[in-house]
Amino acid sequence: MISFEFFPPKTAEGAVKLAAARQRLYAHRPAFCSVTYGAGGSTQDGTLQTVRAIRAEGMTAAPHLSCVGAGRASIAALLRQYLDEGIDRIVALRGDLPSGYGLGGEFHHAADLVAFIREQTGDAFHIEVAAYPEVHPQARSPQDDLTHFAQKMRAGANSAITQYFFNADAYFRFRDDAYAAGIEAPIVPGIMPITSASQLLRFSDMCGAEVPRWIRLRLQSFGDDRAAITAFGREVVAALCRRLLDGGAPGLHIYTLNQADPALALLEDLGARSA
Repeated sequence: MISFEFFPPKTAEGAVKLAAARQRLYAHRPAFCSVTYGAGGSTQDGTLQTVRAIRAEGMTAAPHLSCVGAGRASIAALLRQYLDEGIDRIVALRGDLPSGYGLGGEFHHAADLVAFIREQTGDAFHIEVAAYPEVHPQARSPQDDLTHFAQKMRAGANSAITQYFFNADAYFRFRDDAYAAGIEAPIVPGIMPITSASQLLRFSDMCGAEVPRWIRLRLQSFGDDRAAITAFGREVVAALCRRLLDGGAPGLHIYTLNQADPALALLEDLGARSA
C-alpha cells in the first residue's frame, strides 16, 4: 500500500502545479492522499478545497484534522461537513497552535480527538493517527510516548502513520514495542525523499526527526551540487524503504512536498513493490 501527503497550495499557480503532480502520482494507485492542516486550523479552507479536488479526480482523500485550540462544537461541525461531502477518512492529530497562542481549547491530546470523533460519528471514518519511532519531541520518555500512542489507538484509531525517519531500526523497535503493548493496527512508515540538504535539515530540526550524522556530513560535503544531493538522497531513501518493506512494513506514506518527481523516482527504484 502506498499513500501520498500534500499540503494546501497558497496560490493559484501552486494549485495548478499540484494538480499536475497529483495526476502523475495517481498512476501508482495510492490507497489515499492526505492533506495537511495548518497550525490552529489556519489552512482549513485550503485543506477542504484540496480534498474536494482529489475526490473529484476519483481518489480517496483524508484531511488532516488537528484539535489543539479547538472547541467541541467547531470540530463536530467540521465532522458533519465531511460526512455530508462523503469524506470517510481522517488523519487525527493534536497539532500545534500558531506561535504566540496559549494551549487553549477543549482538546489537549490526539486521543481526546479520536474519542470525540468516535463519539460523534461512530465508525463513519477510518482514522489515522501519528506515530513517532524516534520519540515525540515533547514526550518525557520513550515509555511515555508509547503510552500516549496506545491511548490514541485504544480510543478508536484504525492505523498510524509515522513521522519520517532514516533509521529503520527505530521503526522496527517502535512497531515491536507497540505490538508488545497489544497494538496490532498497521503502523505505516512516513517517508521523506531527500532533494535539498538545507530544507531537510531545517524540517528535521523543526519537527524533531533525526538525520543521522553520516547523512548530514555527506549532504554537507556536496555543497550546492543539487544533482549529487538528489542522487545520494535517492540511494539512501530507496535503501531505507527496501529494508522497511522486507521487514514487514505494511506500506509507505510518502511526504511529497507537492512534487511528483521525488516520489516517482523512489517508486521506480523500488519497482513499485509497495503498490
